[in-house]
Amino acid sequence: MSDYSRPLGDTVKQARTRLKLTQYEIAELIDVDSRTILNIENYKGNPKMEVLYPLIRTLKVDAREIFTPEILRDSPSLRQLRILIEDCNEQEAAAIIPAVQAILEVLRSKTAQSIE
Repeated sequence: MSDYSRPLGDTVKQARTRLKLTQYEIAELIDVDSRTILNIENYKGNPKMEVLYPLIRTLKVDAREIFTPEILRDSPSLRQLRILIEDCNEQEAAAIIPAVQAILEVLRSKTAQSIE
């Protein structure tokens, strides 16, 4: 088993399960045989970029989870937030920055008040 097989297989399976999709459904979406997904999830897959790229994009996976698995130490909420933000275009990102800043200001002020 290669060093990347386990993080790849685990990440694909978790993302597929989160999206409530079967191996067959994912295979159909990216136009591969369902055995390809089975092999990846069983740590036997060595997918080419032509498979890996659409798989990661379809599952909305942060590729860093596969290539730098230490990112998994981050909480699921932070990972999900990163994925959502990275999926924004420039206009969407610019529009949500003030909202995020306001929310953080409120949350942090409540935290500071509870400490005092």
